[in-house]
Amino acid sequence: MSTTKLTLEEIQNFEGKYPKQLWYLFFVEMWERFCFYGMRGVLTIFMADQLLGLALSDKDANLKYGAIQAFVYAFTFIGGIFADKILGFKKSLFFGGLIMIVGNLTIAFSPQALFYVGITLTIIGTGFFKPNISSMVGELYKEGDPRRDAGFGLFYSGINSGAFLGGIVCVYLGKSEDFGWSYAFLAAAVVMVIGLITFLYTKKSLGPIGDSPLLETNEPSKRKSKEIAVYIGALLSIPLVFMMIKNTDYTDYFMYSIGPIALLYFVYEMFKETSIAARKKLVAALVFILFSIVFWAFFEQSGGSLSLFAKYNLSDKLLFFNIDPNMVNNSSNSLFVIVFSPIIGLLWLGLAKRKIEPNTVIKFGIGFLFLAAAFYIFYTTRFFAGPDGKSSLNVFTGAYLIVTLAELCLSPIGLSIMTKLSPKRLSGMMMGMWFLASAYGQYVAGLLGAGMSSPDENASASDKLIAFTDGYYQLAIYALIAGAILIVLSPLVKKLMQEVR
Repeated sequence: MSTTKLTLEEIQNFEGKYPKQLWYLFFVEMWERFCFYGMRGVLTIFMADQLLGLALSDKDANLKYGAIQAFVYAFTFIGGIFADKILGFKKSLFFGGLIMIVGNLTIAFSPQALFYVGITLTIIGTGFFKPNISSMVGELYKEGDPRRDAGFGLFYSGINSGAFLGGIVCVYLGKSEDFGWSYAFLAAAVVMVIGLITFLYTKKSLGPIGDSPLLETNEPSKRKSKEIAVYIGALLSIPLVFMMIKNTDYTDYFMYSIGPIALLYFVYEMFKETSIAARKKLVAALVFILFSIVFWAFFEQSGGSLSLFAKYNLSDKLLFFNIDPNMVNNSSNSLFVIVFSPIIGLLWLGLAKRKIEPNTVIKFGIGFLFLAAAFYIFYTTRFFAGPDGKSSLNVFTGAYLIVTLAELCLSPIGLSIMTKLSPKRLSGMMMGMWFLASAYGQYVAGLLGAGMSSPDENASASDKLIAFTDGYYQLAIYALIAGAILIVLSPLVKKLMQEVR
């Protein structure tokens, strides 16, 4: 690899479909997502494990899961701001990755005794890591480059390759009698080390992308002082986050506060924009962000209620194979994304050539309609259950295929549209806002999942089946309504987006 630092123009003037830097970021993100989704997939079942886990009730495990995931994504908003204003994407990513590694190693050392300490570190680390790599992908392309969506599509495949591997490996290790929960969290730490080494080896190819915004505006000593202050501030926040994770009442107070504060900061930055066109684009971005909260609240049942549903109410027969239902719950979505992402991409390209491609708002609306269909199928699993309350893993997996089609209409396009609608100076903040919406989605997902849990912890599998599927029926109706509203609003939002498609 050349030791000469590339210019931004050299990077953006690449030939072919993808810049080489995209592949480097692809592999970094792949390993980070292995770490994150592997850990996410075992959280609820670990916390509800009465023997080797935290021995929480199903309801409390759902609430705790929602709180943990909410904090993970809320901190991406904070991490995005610090990257925009002080650290730059590269330093923020590296610092976040180190903290994630320490967090997972802490849990691996003693899952029961040190879980909350380790998960606190993982939350803070992910906040600094996650929003910044997506922002760097956006900077590989010039404004208006039609190849940007295809680049985010490939990047999204990287996310899901890691999620698929992590979903299988960590669930297998955690539930295996030969290994156990420590090995699941150790695996997450090891792959994160691989991801960080990959980044260190390839970051020079990114040229000025991700450098600190203070490089040319501050004296080196002042810049260093500000960077150190960010690191110290992040470490000082550990006791506060630890306390809020331990007690979900504090999570409620946090979520009631961070959203309004973020919205006020968004409005402040929007009115600092002198361009009316830029302001309109930010309003359009806010519409996408608000609807994504609803989407993720439903989608993220996968780590909460659907994880427990897989544990209690599914057989282990998928087609001609015997397989742990939690493995299917934790990895099928990612596998379907890898398979169907390029197909959906080709479909959009084909429709675009015929000038009938739906706009981004309509795609979001279609995503909700698919989501409604998926949860209706989850509801119908009650009709395939035997006397033991165990239902068909095949029907469950089919529902996940529809969930995946819903996600592909929204999530990769969402990442891309945030970079298109955001002024460059706010790209990290807006990516953080996108992930903050996910935080609220995760938080609401935990509340919804807790509401579906049977009030009687000793309830039979059949009673749990009815409780869960009643909840999925309600979610199907709400998703259908949200999709219809988005489609009706599409002409107005399209005007706000102006030339952005």
